[in-house]
Amino acid sequence: MPSGLAALLDDVAGITKIAAASLDDVAGAAGKAGTKAVGVVVDDAAVTPGYAMGFTPDRELPIVWKIAVGSFRNKLVFLLPGALLLSAFAPWAVTPILMVGGSYLAFEATEKILEALAGEHTADEPEELALSGPELEAQKVNGAIRTDLILSGEIMAIALADVAGKPLLVQAGALALVGVLLTVAVYGVVGLIVKMDDIGLHLARRKNPVTRSLGRGLVKAMPITMEALTLIGTAAMLWVGGGIIVHGLEHFHLTPIPAWVEGLSHWAQRVPVVGAVTGWLAFALGSAVVGLAVGGTLAGLIHLWHHRKPAVAPDGTA
Repeated sequence: MPSGLAALLDDVAGITKIAAASLDDVAGAAGKAGTKAVGVVVDDAAVTPGYAMGFTPDRELPIVWKIAVGSFRNKLVFLLPGALLLSAFAPWAVTPILMVGGSYLAFEATEKILEALAGEHTADEPEELALSGPELEAQKVNGAIRTDLILSGEIMAIALADVAGKPLLVQAGALALVGVLLTVAVYGVVGLIVKMDDIGLHLARRKNPVTRSLGRGLVKAMPITMEALTLIGTAAMLWVGGGIIVHGLEHFHLTPIPAWVEGLSHWAQRVPVVGAVTGWLAFALGSAVVGLAVGGTLAGLIHLWHHRKPAVAPDGTA
């Protein structure tokens, strides 16, 4: 009996070691995969605050919470099972899907740049102005969740490409961990951003002059912060989208463009002391140029297509 108990304890200890090793694998894979998705995360954090703006202060955090719940649902209920099925039955499709997503990111960034250059701004649509507060809130939340689905899909695809060689359970654990941690990080930052002006107003009412100055500074910094987030998000979409395309071309042995980007990065790495930083910046810049070229091509084709479509008269005739 003791020998049986000892054998059982040995088995339990062995299973525990295996489980611990698996957890280490999951954590390591999640960390590595998460860093690859950082550009999409930056864009997600830059885009989302706009959906909570324009509402009363008491509705801002509830709106962010609703979007965060939708983001969890997107990642864990829809995208995670889809990613695992893709990994199990069609791993060859991961790179093409990533390239399509990267092209979409580049196109979105290019559209933002073209709108900024043209001086366009998004005004409230008449149908939006006709909605009540709860209806408008529901519309904004649903729109944010749809946008998050696209960005989350890109995050999960990037993470999947990095853990594709791992066992299926490690893949599942890593993707789930990436999804949860990045969602918490993104929407935690978004919550702070949308409440930054309220925090500033609260501090500005304090008696301490230093605290009051800090509060006024936060309020004044809010518009600048939103502008900076827009610029950072656009740059991140270009660099990430272009980088995905570059890696995809390299995967399919279409090497001229990847060789040019890599060569630029290697040349920049020769800078003394900060070579690692300048090399990364050069790769990001080269990737952004590729992203801008692809995004500009797609934007031009789509605009050309829209202009070629016949106009429809009020009576329904072309």
